[in-house]
Amino acid sequence: MPQLPLFAPQTWSVTELTRRLRRLLEDDPALQDAWVRGEISNLARPASGHIYFTLKDSGAALKCVIWKGDALRLRSLPLRDGLSVEAHGKIGVYEPGGQYQLYVDTLRPTGEGDLYAEFLRLKAALEEEGLFDPARKRQIPVFPQRIGIVTSLTGAALRDMLHTLRRRQPLAQVILAGCAVQGEAAPLEIVAALRALNRHKPEVILVARGGGSLEDLWAFNDERVVRAIAASPAPIICGVGHETDFSLADFAADLRAPTPTAAAELASDITTDGLAKVLDEARQALPAALAARLQAEKLALSGRRARLGFASPRRQLAIARQRLDDAQRRAARAIVQRLQLEKTSLRGTHQRLASLNPLMILRRGYAVVTDSQGKIISSTQQAPAGSLLVVRVAEGQFKARVEEPGKGG
Repeated sequence: MPQLPLFAPQTWSVTELTRRLRRLLEDDPALQDAWVRGEISNLARPASGHIYFTLKDSGAALKCVIWKGDALRLRSLPLRDGLSVEAHGKIGVYEPGGQYQLYVDTLRPTGEGDLYAEFLRLKAALEEEGLFDPARKRQIPVFPQRIGIVTSLTGAALRDMLHTLRRRQPLAQVILAGCAVQGEAAPLEIVAALRALNRHKPEVILVARGGGSLEDLWAFNDERVVRAIAASPAPIICGVGHETDFSLADFAADLRAPTPTAAAELASDITTDGLAKVLDEARQALPAALAARLQAEKLALSGRRARLGFASPRRQLAIARQRLDDAQRRAARAIVQRLQLEKTSLRGTHQRLASLNPLMILRRGYAVVTDSQGKIISSTQQAPAGSLLVVRVAEGQFKARVEEPGKGG
């Protein structure tokens, strides 16, 4: 006699199973902070302001949604079908459609990932060569009287540095060497500016620019620039980008500043040597410690935000808006199909009516014969000799007189 299983398998409703799968996806931290690379297809921008598209590669496809707020922030990126991108966001489930999708909050063209890989490769090679060795870094002079600056003459970074130097060390001589700070020509211009400045024997040189993407800052990862900074006779403070931006120029410089303004502050530090060293060590250690703490808090907050966000009225409203977008698309397709059916039916009716049109019969050579009173003649007996008849053909009518009576047939 067959034995019954100890535990009967659970029967799920579609909603229960979909929600279970959604929770599994949302509880995975890796899927709530994910970068996905692929090619855009089926791009749609409905009136709601959201953006819908499919991210695909040779093996699979992933539905993606950008909510209106993020879409406005990303409007400078010209999205189009066929564009290769890297999308960041959270994996979730659109329950009404029973599909998982990526809720995108950031997009970047494919290539920044390749740039970062090249960044790591070049960093490892130069590091092995000893170019970033802390032992070769020089002390920044206290109260320098001649300060060189390498940056764009039109950027906000120069304005901020000059303001800081005038406020903190107004007696210092500042020597400017303008150059491009991004683009293909930038590396050679930066190298030339460093060489020109060192001919004036500055006590310290500030190499700086404002923030930007990895591609924008790439000139400061160029090997020629890194080697020129390491070979500079004058010590260099590098302040490229924002606090979270790191370039190879930062590693080669004698001191790294988180921003251009901070670079000017370090060059005009008015504390004693001992205190300057303590503050410098604390300043260098603080970003790493703070970044680690912030990363831990970010992960914990991300999990809580994900659970809260998927249960929030805003998300429910967004899902309802997506349903509305789906309904609008279906309604538009239904209207087009109905119009096509009605058009086909009308064409058939028109053809049937045309085939019944008496004029069509007359065009084949037939005629309608009436007497002078308009009565149709259908027998020879109705047209004795001498009768006046009216004959209607396809292109008009004429009168005729019966010369002799017809014979019945």
